[in-house]
Amino acid sequence: MNEQAILLTELKSGIGTLTFNRPERKNSLSVELLMMIHNKLQEWSNSDEVRVVVITGGTGKAFSSGYEIGSIPTEMPTDLSPETIKLIRANNPLELAMKSVEEFPCPTIAMMNGYAFGAGLNMCMCCDIRIAQSDISVGMPPAKLGLVYHPDGLRQFIDVVGMAKTREIFFTAKTYKGAEILQMGLADRLVQPEELQKVTYELAEEIAANAPLTVRGTKRMLTMFKERMRLTEEQTAEADALIHEAYNSDDIKEGMIAFFEKRKPNFKGK
Repeated sequence: MNEQAILLTELKSGIGTLTFNRPERKNSLSVELLMMIHNKLQEWSNSDEVRVVVITGGTGKAFSSGYEIGSIPTEMPTDLSPETIKLIRANNPLELAMKSVEEFPCPTIAMMNGYAFGAGLNMCMCCDIRIAQSDISVGMPPAKLGLVYHPDGLRQFIDVVGMAKTREIFFTAKTYKGAEILQMGLADRLVQPEELQKVTYELAEEIAANAPLTVRGTKRMLTMFKERMRLTEEQTAEADALIHEAYNSDDIKEGMIAFFEKRKPNFKGK
């Protein structure tokens, strides 16, 4: 593995591991990192060697602090391939990466080594299984920033925790800790920090040892059920209008300023 890369990858005994490697940025999800996640999963989706994927923030305090505010570049990074640049221009990199995780043909496990907020927590919801350290905190802060979250992200939360809990998570923008994370369904298991890797990889090995066609077939059918929850074209257009209305509001400016000034925002609803 290249220790300088922002995404570390490893494939061993049927288990692929993606490790976010931006500790200085609290593993925030930049456009470049999101596209690397997408590209690697696309590569692995066509490999018979991969039977399960573990996604983690490594051994630091952060799984991911979320989408990197202001990470859409005015000029594309020069080290991206022409194919990747074309993808970025045609798709939202955040939604593209989330879809790649959610629809990966083999089971995926979020190894939640540290706190996960915003898109970082959304990434965990896209995984099939979530195993978290008992001392972490998680949350969805869009309501404190003046943002309307994209519909696929909301759907991914509904699929995991249900409609009622998704409402609470997004309406309150609350930070959840300890047993609350398990209670809200944001993790399937809470384990002591020293047990996280052992428990996660034991589960991954158990999955990898099963019949590949059975596991892939089951995953595909489960994905088919989820596809029934997608919005129609008309509903998607309405959702986009709501997102843009919030994005162009005075409230979002206040939310961003308050975030950087580490104070409570004073929203006006305009």
